[in-house]
Order: sequence, then C-alpha cells, then structure tokens
Amino acid sequence: MTEKLFTLDSVDPVDIYGINDIKLNIIKKYFPKLKLIARGYSLKVMGETKEIELFTKKLDLLLEHYHKTGLLTDTVIERLLGQTGDNLIESKEEAGGTDIIVFGNNGLVIKARTENQKKMVSALIKNDMLFAIGPAGTGKTYTAVALAVKALKNKEVKRIILTRPAVEAGENLGFLPGDLKEKLDPYMQPLYDALSDMVPNDKLNQYIENRVIQIAPLAFMRGRTLDNAFVILDEAQNTTESQMKMFLTRMGANAKFIVTGDVTQVDLPSKQPSGLLQAVRLLKKVEGIAMIELDNSDVIRHKLVRSIIEKYESK
Repeated sequence: MTEKLFTLDSVDPVDIYGINDIKLNIIKKYFPKLKLIARGYSLKVMGETKEIELFTKKLDLLLEHYHKTGLLTDTVIERLLGQTGDNLIESKEEAGGTDIIVFGNNGLVIKARTENQKKMVSALIKNDMLFAIGPAGTGKTYTAVALAVKALKNKEVKRIILTRPAVEAGENLGFLPGDLKEKLDPYMQPLYDALSDMVPNDKLNQYIENRVIQIAPLAFMRGRTLDNAFVILDEAQNTTESQMKMFLTRMGANAKFIVTGDVTQVDLPSKQPSGLLQAVRLLKKVEGIAMIELDNSDVIRHKLVRSIIEKYESK
C-alpha cells in the first residue's frame, strides 16, 4: 500500500471538503479503493500506486477549477471527476474568462476591466518587469496585486512582496503615535485592502505570519535578493533615483516585478527628482521590461473621480 500527503495551499479547506465533509464524501465515491483522511490543510491518501496517480490528476482538476472560479460545487465535482478528454477542456474554458485574473473571497470576480488593465495582464506574460503609470483610480495597484495572488495560487512564485516608499504626503510621520510598525501601517493600507478582497482573512494572516506575503517599506528592501517572488513597488513616483535603482537591482531568479506610480502626485521635496521618471526614461527600450500608461479612461472609482482628475489637469 502506498501513502501520499497533499497540502491544500491557497484554499479554504471547507470549500474543498464541504460542510461536514459532504464534498469529500462525493470525491470518495469516485475512489472506493482509496482511503482518504482530511485534517485541515492536509489530505492523506492511501492505496495502490495507480489509483493514487489517478486521484492526483483529478484533484489537480478540482483545485484548478477552484482557483479559477473561487467555487467548487457538488455538481462541478461530479462533472470533473466523471468527465475525460474534450469535455474537461471545455469545462476549463467555462471556468475562466479571458479577462478574469483571479477569484477573490465569496466568489468575487477580479478581472481586467479596461483596455489598459488588459494590456498590463498580457504584458506581464511576455515580460518579467512591468511599469504601470497613470492617475488615481485607474486600478494599477489592484490589478498588480491580483496578478501577484494569481501567481502565488498557481505556484509560479513562492512569495509575494509588496512595498511602498514611506514618504509623507503633507503629514509628519514622526508625530504619528505608536511604534515603527504602527507608524508605517497606514502607508501600506491600500495593499492590505486589495489583499483582503482576494485572500481569506485567516489564510492572509497565516501567509503574513509565515512571510509568504511580505508588506514592508521600500527601505527594508536594501541588501536583499528577491528570487522566486512576485514583487510590487507601489507609489513609485515617491522614490528617489537612488532608491529606484536599489529596488530594481534586487531582482533575482524567477521573479516578476511590477512598478506602479502616478507622476502627477509626487510628494518628494521640490528639488528631489523622482526615481520613477528617471527609470521610465532609461529603461523604456530594454527588452523584458514593459511600460503601460493608464489614463482617465481607465478610472474605475466613483464617476466623479474622472471629472476631478480632468479639472486638475486642465487648470
């Protein structure tokens, strides 16, 4: 008898096993020769080698569907475990839309909603580094985080690293109450907000505790080599030229980098040039680096945001 242990990463076990193991019992029905023991994120399978190999393939199909749709119903389990060949290919197409990036909590569909967001998605397939530049509300950060979560769920990377420069936007960081983490957390809040839409809260806390997801100020990146990672630098217009060079040269093996920024909202001292502007100028023709510019047509916040941006641009 052979034994194999599966670890169900990036899922809520209840979504796979069902309440009171209802879904797990359906799966067991298709593998009567195997013994399945589920405990939290672990699933132990015992039986003949050939049966376990078949079970592995079928479990991959179930998890693939779950990652694409955020749901795994009894009907889907019956269909995927009972179908083969072309029918399985068709069901995969049903599961994912071409614009869907990832499915978030409670089946939330997170997709590229504008043409330039779609360009971000396609550009990252062909390139390892992407600059996404545009005004507030264009979904730069949200799309970038969604792509990072997708890469983690698909096991394309081992960790997500999200960073921002802790630059004061008209406020004095030193006078904020609390320790260093409490002072810096408000700067990181937009990243937490995006993640909370896409990863269950208990799983997100576990990822952060285990450093699978790391959220830190840009200064904490110095001296690191970021390999097997999906790394996002947000609010990059507030990096200095030396900070930007430091960040970009952290890139290690099997890494994806996205740099997002709004060149109209630079909060650096007046005589301090933005590292984002220099990087765009120097790197725009480098192979493997993509530059996507978002504009007012990509604004997906309240309809007034687009009008506000246009008025400020025309003053």
